Amino acid sequence: MRILFTGGGTGGHITPFIAVVREIKKISAEKGQPASEFLYLGPNGFSKELLEKENIKIKIVLAGKLRRYFSFLNFLDFIKLPIGIIQAIWHVFVFMPDVVFSKGGYGSVPGVLASRFFRIPVILHDSDTIPGIANKFLSGFAKRIAVSFALSAKFFPQDKTALTGNPIRENIARGTIELAKSVYRLNSNKPVIFIFGGSQGAHPINSLILQILPQLLEKYELIWQTGITNYEEIIKETKEMLNPMPDNCHIAAFMDENLISSAFAASTLVVSRAGASNIFEIAACAKPSILIPLPNSASDHQRENAFEYAKTGGAIIVEQGNLTPNLFLTEISRLIGNPELLKKMSESAKSFAMPNAARQIAEEILKLIAIH
Repeated sequence: MRILFTGGGTGGHITPFIAVVREIKKISAEKGQPASEFLYLGPNGFSKELLEKENIKIKIVLAGKLRRYFSFLNFLDFIKLPIGIIQAIWHVFVFMPDVVFSKGGYGSVPGVLASRFFRIPVILHDSDTIPGIANKFLSGFAKRIAVSFALSAKFFPQDKTALTGNPIRENIARGTIELAKSVYRLNSNKPVIFIFGGSQGAHPINSLILQILPQLLEKYELIWQTGITNYEEIIKETKEMLNPMPDNCHIAAFMDENLISSAFAASTLVVSRAGASNIFEIAACAKPSILIPLPNSASDHQRENAFEYAKTGGAIIVEQGNLTPNLFLTEISRLIGNPELLKKMSESAKSFAMPNAARQIAEEILKLIAIH
C-alpha cells in the first residue's frame, strides 16, 4: 500500500501526519498486512527529521499562497501554483499512491489536484473551526472529510463529513510526573507552568514572560518552550536578569514529543497559542490552560478555536491585545490559587479530548484503499 500525505508544512500539519502513520502501521501489524510506503508532498519549511524518523519519504513542490490582503507576493505565488501542480503530477505519477491524506492549507493544493488527475481518492482533514480557502476549495475533490471541531462541519457536504477531532501522537498524553521530575530536574515543589507557544514559539508571549519572570519564579516553576528563533536572545536576557539561572526555570528552544509529554505531565497550568494541535494535546492531557490566540491568523481561526474550546470550561482566553503583565499574573494567581477550579477545568478538558482521531482516520484511509 502506498499513502501520500500533503499539507501546509507547519508543525500543526506534520505531527498529525505522524500520528496517523503510526496508527496505520499498528493496524497493518495487527492484521498481518505488509508494511505501507509513505510519501509527504508539499512545500519546504518544516522539520524533515520528524518525517524521516517515521520512514516517510519527502518530495518538495512549489505552492502559491493566496493572501487575503494586497501583496506583490500574490503575483509571484500565482506563478508558483501551476509549476507546483506540474511538479506534483510527476511525483504522484512516480509514487502512484492508493490514497491521499490532506491536511489542507495552500501547500496541499498541488498534491490534491495532481492526485485527482489520476483519480486517486482523497481524505481531507480540517483542523480549525473556520476552514481556510484551500480546504473549502479542495473539499469538492475529497471522498471523505474529517473535522476537528463540530462547528466546522457546516462548511462541508454533510454526506461525506465526520467529526473526528485532531490526530495527536498518543505518547503526548503518556508522560508521568516521575519521569518529568527526572527529565527537567524539578525540585522546588512549586506549581509548574508550561509555556508552550507551538513549534515556532511566540514572540509576544516570550516578551511578556521576560517582563514578569522574577515574579513568576518566586511562586512557580517554569517549563518554557521559546521556539528556535527566540531561544538565544531569551537565554541571554534571562542570564543578564537572573544570573545565575534559577533552578526552577527550564528553557528549551524546541521540544520533541518526549519532552512535551513530560512537560504536560508535570504542569499545573499550560499557557499556549490556540492552534488546533496545541488545543487537542492540552485536552488529551487534561490540563487547565490559558489560551492566547494568534491575532490575524487566517480567518481568525485561532481566536475561533480558542472560544469554541473555552465553551467547555477547560480554558480561559486572554486576547493578545489585552495581554498586560498585571493581568497575566492576576489570571495565573487566580487559577492556581483555586484547586477546585483547576480540577473542573481538567475534567472539562478531558471530556473535550478525542484521543481516537488518528485511529479513526487511519481506519478510513485503509478502508478507502480496500474499496478503491
